[in-house]
Amino acid sequence: MPPLAVHADGLRKHYPGSPAPALAGVDLTVPPGTVHGLLGPNGAGKTTAVRILATLLRADAGRAEIDGIDVAARPADVRRRIGLVGQYAAIDEVLDGRRNLVMFGRLLHLSPADARRRAEQLLERFALVEAADRPVSGYSGGMRRRLDIAVAMILAPAVLFLDEPTTGLDPRGRAEVWSAVRALVASGTTVLLTTQYLDEADQLAARISVLAAPRGAGGRVVAEGTPDELRARIGGDRIEVVVRRPDDLAAAAAVVSRVAGTDADVDADLRRVAAPVPDRMAALGATLAGLAGAGVAVEDLAVRRPTLDEVFLRLTDRAEVGA
Repeated sequence: MPPLAVHADGLRKHYPGSPAPALAGVDLTVPPGTVHGLLGPNGAGKTTAVRILATLLRADAGRAEIDGIDVAARPADVRRRIGLVGQYAAIDEVLDGRRNLVMFGRLLHLSPADARRRAEQLLERFALVEAADRPVSGYSGGMRRRLDIAVAMILAPAVLFLDEPTTGLDPRGRAEVWSAVRALVASGTTVLLTTQYLDEADQLAARISVLAAPRGAGGRVVAEGTPDELRARIGGDRIEVVVRRPDDLAAAAAVVSRVAGTDADVDADLRRVAAPVPDRMAALGATLAGLAGAGVAVEDLAVRRPTLDEVFLRLTDRAEVGA
Protein backbone atom coordinates (compact mmCIF):
# COMPACT_ATOMS: atom_id res chain seq x y z
CA MET A 1 0.00 0.00 0.00
CA PRO A 2 1.19 3.57 -0.65
CA PRO A 3 2.38 5.55 2.39
CA LEU A 4 0.06 7.97 4.11
CA ALA A 5 0.20 11.47 2.66
CA VAL A 6 0.42 12.96 6.16
CA HIS A 7 1.12 11.08 9.37
CA ALA A 8 1.76 12.75 12.72
CA ASP A 9 2.13 10.96 16.03
CA GLY A 10 2.23 12.79 19.35
CA LEU A 11 3.41 16.19 18.08
CA ARG A 12 4.34 18.52 20.93
CA LYS A 13 5.54 22.11 20.88
CA HIS A 14 6.04 24.58 23.72
CA TYR A 15 7.14 28.13 22.91
CA PRO A 16 9.51 29.70 25.44
CA GLY A 17 7.71 31.99 27.86
CA SER A 18 4.26 30.55 27.09
CA PRO A 19 2.32 29.21 30.10
CA ALA A 20 0.89 26.30 28.07
CA PRO A 21 2.18 24.20 25.17
CA ALA A 22 0.98 25.11 21.68
CA LEU A 23 0.58 21.39 20.92
CA ALA A 24 0.13 18.70 23.55
CA GLY A 25 0.33 15.47 21.55
CA VAL A 26 -1.41 15.91 18.18
CA ASP A 27 -2.03 12.87 15.96
CA LEU A 28 -3.02 13.11 12.28
CA THR A 29 -3.60 10.46 9.63
CA VAL A 30 -4.36 11.64 6.09
CA PRO A 31 -4.67 9.16 3.18
CA PRO A 32 -3.44 10.21 -0.28
CA GLY A 33 -5.78 12.05 -2.63
CA THR A 34 -8.11 13.47 0.03
CA VAL A 35 -8.91 16.78 1.71
CA HIS A 36 -8.44 16.76 5.48
CA GLY A 37 -9.80 19.71 7.44
CA LEU A 38 -7.95 21.05 10.47
CA LEU A 39 -10.34 23.15 12.55
CA GLY A 40 -10.04 24.86 15.89
CA PRO A 41 -10.41 28.19 17.68
CA ASN A 42 -7.59 30.72 17.80
CA GLY A 43 -4.76 29.38 19.91
CA ALA A 44 -5.63 25.72 19.37
CA GLY A 45 -2.37 25.04 17.52
CA LYS A 46 -3.50 24.74 13.89
CA THR A 47 -0.79 27.01 12.49
CA THR A 48 1.88 25.43 14.68
CA ALA A 49 0.92 21.97 13.42
CA VAL A 50 1.06 23.09 9.78
CA ARG A 51 4.43 24.81 10.29
CA ILE A 52 5.88 21.61 11.76
CA LEU A 53 4.53 19.49 8.92
CA ALA A 54 5.83 21.99 6.35
CA THR A 55 9.36 21.87 7.92
CA LEU A 56 9.19 25.52 9.02
CA LEU A 57 9.31 24.62 12.71
CA ARG A 58 10.75 21.71 14.69
CA ALA A 59 8.56 19.80 17.12
CA ASP A 60 9.78 19.31 20.67
CA ALA A 61 8.54 15.72 20.63
CA GLY A 62 6.63 13.33 18.42
CA ARG A 63 7.12 12.27 14.83
CA ALA A 64 5.73 13.47 11.51
CA GLU A 65 5.98 12.10 7.97
CA ILE A 66 4.96 13.48 4.60
CA ASP A 67 4.54 10.85 1.87
CA GLY A 68 6.46 8.42 4.08
CA ILE A 69 9.41 10.78 4.64
CA ASP A 70 10.41 11.94 8.12
CA VAL A 71 9.90 15.69 8.43
CA ALA A 72 12.69 16.25 10.96
CA ALA A 73 15.26 13.86 9.48
CA ARG A 74 14.85 14.76 5.78
CA PRO A 75 13.35 18.27 5.54
CA ALA A 76 14.79 18.97 2.07
CA ASP A 77 13.14 15.85 0.62
CA VAL A 78 9.84 16.81 2.29
CA ARG A 79 9.95 20.32 0.81
CA ARG A 80 10.17 18.84 -2.69
CA ARG A 81 6.87 17.06 -2.03
CA ILE A 82 4.79 19.85 -0.54
CA GLY A 83 3.20 23.16 -1.51
CA LEU A 84 2.12 25.84 0.94
CA VAL A 85 -0.49 28.55 0.38
CA GLY A 86 -0.67 31.03 3.27
CA GLN A 87 -3.44 33.41 4.22
CA TYR A 88 -2.00 36.21 2.11
CA ALA A 89 -1.15 35.95 -1.57
CA ALA A 90 2.57 35.83 -2.36
CA ILE A 91 2.24 36.88 -5.99
CA ASP A 92 3.55 40.05 -7.67
CA GLU A 93 0.64 42.35 -8.53
CA VAL A 94 2.62 44.36 -11.11
CA LEU A 95 3.34 41.31 -13.24
CA ASP A 96 0.68 39.47 -15.20
CA GLY A 97 -0.40 35.94 -14.33
CA ARG A 98 1.85 34.23 -16.89
CA ARG A 99 4.97 36.14 -15.83
CA ASN A 100 4.26 35.36 -12.17
CA LEU A 101 4.20 31.65 -12.89
CA VAL A 102 7.32 31.77 -15.05
CA MET A 103 9.17 33.81 -12.41
CA PHE A 104 8.32 31.35 -9.64
CA GLY A 105 9.20 28.44 -11.90
CA ARG A 106 12.66 29.91 -12.45
CA LEU A 107 13.05 30.54 -8.69
CA LEU A 108 12.29 26.83 -8.22
CA HIS A 109 15.16 26.00 -10.62
CA LEU A 110 13.12 25.09 -13.70
CA SER A 111 14.80 25.88 -17.00
CA PRO A 112 13.35 28.83 -18.96
CA ALA A 113 11.58 26.48 -21.37
CA ASP A 114 10.23 24.25 -18.60
CA ALA A 115 9.06 27.27 -16.59
CA ARG A 116 7.11 28.59 -19.60
CA ARG A 117 5.66 25.17 -20.33
CA ARG A 118 4.57 24.67 -16.73
CA ALA A 119 3.05 28.17 -16.63
CA GLU A 120 0.86 27.37 -19.64
CA GLN A 121 -0.28 24.09 -18.07
CA LEU A 122 -1.25 25.79 -14.82
CA LEU A 123 -3.01 28.72 -16.49
CA GLU A 124 -5.25 26.24 -18.28
CA ARG A 125 -5.71 24.04 -15.22
CA PHE A 126 -6.87 26.95 -13.05
CA ALA A 127 -8.99 28.63 -15.75
CA LEU A 128 -6.73 31.69 -16.01
CA VAL A 129 -5.84 31.59 -19.72
CA GLU A 130 -7.99 34.60 -20.65
CA ALA A 131 -6.47 36.67 -17.84
CA ALA A 132 -2.90 35.43 -18.34
CA ASP A 133 -1.55 38.66 -19.87
CA ARG A 134 -3.35 41.07 -17.52
CA PRO A 135 -1.61 42.58 -14.47
CA VAL A 136 -2.56 40.72 -11.31
CA SER A 137 -3.60 44.03 -9.74
CA GLY A 138 -6.72 43.81 -11.92
CA TYR A 139 -7.65 40.27 -10.87
CA SER A 140 -10.64 39.51 -8.68
CA GLY A 141 -10.03 38.01 -5.25
CA GLY A 142 -10.92 34.53 -6.45
CA MET A 143 -8.58 34.81 -9.45
CA ARG A 144 -5.69 35.92 -7.22
CA ARG A 145 -6.18 32.96 -4.91
CA ARG A 146 -6.35 30.56 -7.85
CA LEU A 147 -3.10 32.02 -9.16
CA ASP A 148 -1.56 31.71 -5.68
CA ILE A 149 -2.57 28.03 -5.56
CA ALA A 150 -1.19 27.57 -9.09
CA VAL A 151 2.18 28.94 -7.91
CA ALA A 152 2.20 26.37 -5.10
CA MET A 153 1.55 23.63 -7.67
CA ILE A 154 4.49 24.43 -9.97
CA LEU A 155 6.46 21.40 -8.79
CA ALA A 156 3.34 19.19 -8.63
CA PRO A 157 3.55 18.53 -4.88
CA ALA A 158 2.05 15.39 -3.38
CA VAL A 159 0.65 17.39 -0.45
CA LEU A 160 -0.70 20.95 -0.51
CA PHE A 161 -1.19 22.93 2.71
CA LEU A 162 -3.96 25.54 2.43
CA ASP A 163 -4.12 27.97 5.34
CA GLU A 164 -7.52 29.70 5.33
CA PRO A 165 -7.53 30.02 1.52
CA THR A 166 -10.80 31.96 1.14
CA THR A 167 -10.50 34.52 3.93
CA GLY A 168 -11.91 37.84 2.72
CA LEU A 169 -13.35 36.49 -0.54
CA ASP A 170 -16.91 37.07 -1.69
CA PRO A 171 -19.18 34.05 -2.39
CA ARG A 172 -18.17 33.90 -6.06
CA GLY A 173 -14.47 33.96 -5.19
CA ARG A 174 -14.94 31.25 -2.57
CA ALA A 175 -16.78 29.06 -5.07
CA GLU A 176 -13.92 29.50 -7.56
CA VAL A 177 -11.33 28.41 -5.01
CA TRP A 178 -13.48 25.44 -3.92
CA SER A 179 -13.73 24.31 -7.53
CA ALA A 180 -9.95 24.57 -7.92
CA VAL A 181 -9.36 22.52 -4.77
CA ARG A 182 -11.78 19.80 -5.90
CA ALA A 183 -9.97 19.61 -9.25
CA LEU A 184 -6.62 19.22 -7.48
CA VAL A 185 -7.89 16.37 -5.34
CA ALA A 186 -9.46 14.67 -8.36
CA SER A 187 -5.99 14.67 -9.96
CA GLY A 188 -4.44 12.99 -6.91
CA THR A 189 -3.15 15.85 -4.76
CA THR A 190 -3.68 15.61 -1.01
CA VAL A 191 -4.86 18.81 0.70
CA LEU A 192 -4.56 19.70 4.39
CA LEU A 193 -6.96 22.59 4.91
CA THR A 194 -7.16 24.99 7.83
CA THR A 195 -10.14 27.30 7.70
CA GLN A 196 -12.27 29.58 9.83
CA TYR A 197 -15.30 28.82 7.67
CA LEU A 198 -17.06 25.69 8.88
CA ASP A 199 -19.13 25.38 5.71
CA GLU A 200 -15.87 25.31 3.74
CA ALA A 201 -14.68 22.23 5.61
CA ASP A 202 -18.15 20.73 5.16
CA GLN A 203 -17.96 21.30 1.40
CA LEU A 204 -14.40 20.08 0.83
CA ALA A 205 -13.10 17.81 3.58
CA ALA A 206 -13.50 14.04 3.56
CA ARG A 207 -12.44 13.99 7.21
CA ILE A 208 -11.97 16.67 9.86
CA SER A 209 -9.78 16.93 12.95
CA VAL A 210 -11.05 19.37 15.56
CA LEU A 211 -8.34 20.95 17.71
CA ALA A 212 -8.98 22.58 21.06
CA ALA A 213 -6.75 24.00 23.76
CA PRO A 214 -8.33 23.56 27.20
CA ARG A 215 -6.89 26.05 29.67
CA GLY A 216 -3.39 25.07 30.62
CA ALA A 217 -3.45 21.82 28.64
CA GLY A 218 -2.29 22.86 25.15
CA GLY A 219 -3.68 22.09 21.73
CA ARG A 220 -4.84 18.57 21.00
CA VAL A 221 -7.30 16.75 18.74
CA VAL A 222 -10.61 16.45 20.59
CA ALA A 223 -12.59 14.85 17.74
CA GLU A 224 -11.92 13.36 14.31
CA GLY A 225 -14.18 11.93 11.63
CA THR A 226 -16.27 12.68 8.57
CA PRO A 227 -18.62 15.68 8.80
CA ASP A 228 -21.58 13.31 9.27
CA GLU A 229 -19.76 11.33 11.98
CA LEU A 230 -19.04 14.54 13.86
CA ARG A 231 -22.68 15.60 13.57
CA ALA A 232 -23.76 12.25 14.97
CA ARG A 233 -21.64 12.87 18.07
CA ILE A 234 -23.93 15.71 19.15
CA GLY A 235 -27.22 13.95 18.57
CA GLY A 236 -27.85 13.57 14.84
CA ASP A 237 -31.05 14.82 13.21
CA ARG A 238 -33.63 17.03 14.92
CA ILE A 239 -37.25 17.51 13.97
CA GLU A 240 -38.47 21.08 14.28
CA VAL A 241 -42.08 22.30 14.21
CA VAL A 242 -43.13 25.96 14.14
CA VAL A 243 -46.82 26.30 15.01
CA ARG A 244 -49.06 29.03 13.67
CA ARG A 245 -50.83 29.68 16.99
CA PRO A 246 -49.04 29.87 20.38
CA ASP A 247 -51.95 27.99 21.95
CA ASP A 248 -50.94 24.90 19.94
CA LEU A 249 -47.45 24.65 21.48
CA ALA A 250 -48.45 22.15 24.15
CA ALA A 251 -50.22 19.85 21.67
CA ALA A 252 -47.31 20.05 19.23
CA ALA A 253 -44.84 19.27 22.03
CA ALA A 254 -46.86 16.20 22.97
CA VAL A 255 -46.80 14.93 19.38
CA VAL A 256 -43.08 15.55 18.89
CA SER A 257 -42.20 14.01 22.26
CA ARG A 258 -44.17 10.88 21.39
CA VAL A 259 -42.46 10.53 18.01
CA ALA A 260 -38.97 11.24 19.36
CA GLY A 261 -39.34 9.16 22.49
CA THR A 262 -37.93 11.99 24.59
CA ASP A 263 -39.08 15.34 25.93
CA ALA A 264 -39.22 18.01 23.25
CA ASP A 265 -37.60 21.43 23.62
CA VAL A 266 -40.13 24.26 23.47
CA ASP A 267 -39.26 27.86 22.50
CA ALA A 268 -42.37 29.92 23.16
CA ASP A 269 -40.91 33.10 21.65
CA LEU A 270 -40.31 31.39 18.30
CA ARG A 271 -43.40 29.13 18.60
CA ARG A 272 -41.00 26.23 17.95
CA VAL A 273 -40.87 22.65 19.21
CA ALA A 274 -37.83 20.46 18.55
CA ALA A 275 -36.37 17.07 19.51
CA PRO A 276 -33.66 14.65 18.30
CA VAL A 277 -34.89 11.72 16.19
CA PRO A 278 -33.13 8.48 15.13
CA ASP A 279 -34.92 8.03 11.77
CA ARG A 280 -35.51 11.30 9.91
CA MET A 281 -38.02 10.05 7.32
CA ALA A 282 -40.08 7.94 9.72
CA ALA A 283 -40.15 10.82 12.21
CA LEU A 284 -41.27 13.28 9.55
CA GLY A 285 -44.22 11.11 8.48
CA ALA A 286 -45.28 10.30 12.03
CA THR A 287 -45.09 13.95 13.09
CA LEU A 288 -47.17 15.10 10.12
CA ALA A 289 -49.84 12.52 10.90
CA GLY A 290 -49.80 13.33 14.62
CA LEU A 291 -50.10 17.08 14.12
CA ALA A 292 -52.95 16.64 11.64
CA GLY A 293 -54.76 14.34 14.06
CA ALA A 294 -54.35 16.86 16.88
CA GLY A 295 -55.60 19.71 14.70
CA VAL A 296 -52.38 21.70 15.04
CA ALA A 297 -51.88 24.40 12.41
CA VAL A 298 -48.23 24.34 11.31
CA GLU A 299 -46.23 27.20 9.86
CA ASP A 300 -43.07 25.17 9.24
CA LEU A 301 -41.96 21.56 9.65
CA ALA A 302 -38.48 20.23 8.92
CA VAL A 303 -35.93 17.61 9.86
CA ARG A 304 -32.59 19.35 10.20
CA ARG A 305 -29.10 18.04 10.61
CA PRO A 306 -26.78 19.93 12.95
CA THR A 307 -24.59 22.42 11.14
CA LEU A 308 -20.85 21.98 11.39
CA ASP A 309 -20.78 25.26 13.31
CA GLU A 310 -22.95 23.66 16.01
CA VAL A 311 -20.72 20.60 16.07
CA PHE A 312 -17.61 22.74 16.36
CA LEU A 313 -18.98 24.85 19.19
CA ARG A 314 -20.29 21.86 21.11
CA LEU A 315 -17.06 19.86 20.80
CA THR A 316 -14.78 22.73 21.71
CA ASP A 317 -17.05 23.74 24.60
CA ARG A 318 -16.94 20.17 25.91
CA ALA A 319 -13.14 20.22 25.72
CA GLU A 320 -13.03 23.48 27.64
CA VAL A 321 -15.37 22.20 30.35
CA GLY A 322 -13.33 19.03 30.67
CA ALA A 323 -10.10 20.91 31.18
